Amino acid sequence: MADSLKTAYLALGSNLGDRAALIEQAMALLEQAGVRVRRRSALYETEPVGMSPGRWFLNCVLEIETERMPLGLLHLLKRIERQLGRRPVSGRQPEARRIDIDILIYGEQVVRAPELTLPHPRLHERRFVLEPLRELAPDWRHPVTRQTAGEMLSTLADGGAVRRYSPS
Repeated sequence: MADSLKTAYLALGSNLGDRAALIEQAMALLEQAGVRVRRRSALYETEPVGMSPGRWFLNCVLEIETERMPLGLLHLLKRIERQLGRRPVSGRQPEARRIDIDILIYGEQVVRAPELTLPHPRLHERRFVLEPLRELAPDWRHPVTRQTAGEMLSTLADGGAVRRYSPS
């Protein structure tokens, strides 16, 4: 059974409602579905990027172990998002959301499918993902570019403000 487990990294974010509680609920639902959360990065508050100014996001990255294949994992994540109140939106414009869960990395796999691209196609553009990813996997190298999260961060022009979250 251990041979069938794959390590993957997920990005979680929320900027509506009780952001920290929603991230905790998403983690609990993952565990209930048989996905083992091995580690979680610190929580980071991040400026909304590519959308109108609003409440900052709370983000983190999870290192998980799963038996699910990438598309099966994606379908589970979408179901959890719906369970936690995320509603489908037409168009590609980023919007405020209760919860967002993305697969960043699935082992060393490179996937190019209509429904899923891995590693995440905008991973290298997102400081709010690269900071927590570097915290959990400083030696991980992108299977195509061979860059670490730290190397991608060093070449990032902007990507919005990111700061460690400390609840008030």
